[in-house]
Amino acid sequence: QVQLVESGGGLVQPGGSLRLSCTASGTIFSIYAMGWYRQAPGKQRELVAAVTDGGSTTYPDSVKGRFTISRDNAKNAVYLHMNSLKPEDTAVYYCNVDALGGWPPVRRDYWGQGTQVTVSV
Repeated sequence: QVQLVESGGGLVQPGGSLRLSCTASGTIFSIYAMGWYRQAPGKQRELVAAVTDGGSTTYPDSVKGRFTISRDNAKNAVYLHMNSLKPEDTAVYYCNVDALGGWPPVRRDYWGQGTQVTVSV
């Protein structure tokens, strides 16, 4: 199986910054796209940022210019740098990885356990 461990969430004031990290471990053969999603109370989970194995990135307009996703293929890790945080960024943030893993190998989406980000004075 493939396990994802996230870290870096917390409480930050509006205008502040945070960096989230996610590392994949276990039986991994290939990692394709990696991304971050978030879910606020009473709302659906939404894509925050994604990066393909070729390095192409995707952001929704709500975070474009403020958030940056990056990956370290040697470490099976993905990061989310969040700047100019707003109260509406408050949510549980989930790491997502499209990977070929486990035995027998299966390509599927894997999810982290989530990390809370709270933006408040």
